[in-house]
Amino acid sequence: MIDVKEQISEVRRTIGARTLEAGEARVMTISQAYDTDVDDLWDVVTNPERIPRWFLPISGDLREGGRYQFDGNAGGTITKCDRPRAVAATWEFNGGMSWVEVRLTPEGDGRTRFELEHVAHVDDEHWEQYGPGAVGLGWEGAFWGLANHLATPDAPITPEAAMAWAASPDGIAFMRLSADAWAEADIAFGTEPSRARAQAENTFKAYTGA
Repeated sequence: MIDVKEQISEVRRTIGARTLEAGEARVMTISQAYDTDVDDLWDVVTNPERIPRWFLPISGDLREGGRYQFDGNAGGTITKCDRPRAVAATWEFNGGMSWVEVRLTPEGDGRTRFELEHVAHVDDEHWEQYGPGAVGLGWEGAFWGLANHLATPDAPITPEAAMAWAASPDGIAFMRLSADAWAEADIAFGTEPSRARAQAENTFKAYTGA
């Protein structure tokens, strides 16, 4: 397994704002550079046989305009497919809708940056309680899974193994560090520090059952 502190330090996190027709939204961006070329990383992101090895099983029509569904999680419509640079989709979960876009950028020396942008409305009770970490920790887990998949591609992470790791001391430390990192990103955006840290604490407890 990838070292927890090393993985947290490899990830970049930023919070921004955007005005949509339906109101104000927050833009959460998370990225990491991986030791693989852009074509391989595109395959990792879009191949339904590889996606479950680092994230979740997926079904549906995986092309622009098609509908997809992650098992036990979000589904939506694929709104853009620009091989091998970007893919975007609606993110529909629990009656709500947000938007995600993945962008892949070569960085030289055979490395590629995986950048994920998630746009979500801020005028709901969930955001007020948990802030960006509620979404951020979920994506951090995916980035951790992707790092492990690329390091050991022949050893896929099963849902059972991922759940066991999440309950382990390393998994709990990972979520603690991730929640704190998202609080700092929110503070850098301009959120009052005590509020950002209280939201991060709520998120950590929700993920760990603490």
